[in-house]
Amino acid sequence: MAVPKKKMSKSRMRRRRARFYAARSVNLVKCPKCGALKLPHRVCRECGEYNGRQVLEV
Repeated sequence: MAVPKKKMSKSRMRRRRARFYAARSVNLVKCPKCGALKLPHRVCRECGEYNGRQVLEV
């Protein structure tokens, strides 16, 4: 079983974990009803529609 020889410093550990917490690119899609950009699988903030139904009153 592998055992570390020395303690890993905070800066080295944080540098290694930085990729996990890195900002990810946001994938935006057009709303089929109004054409506004929105996050996929979420209600459109402009028209309030989701999956072909009116969910929010705008």
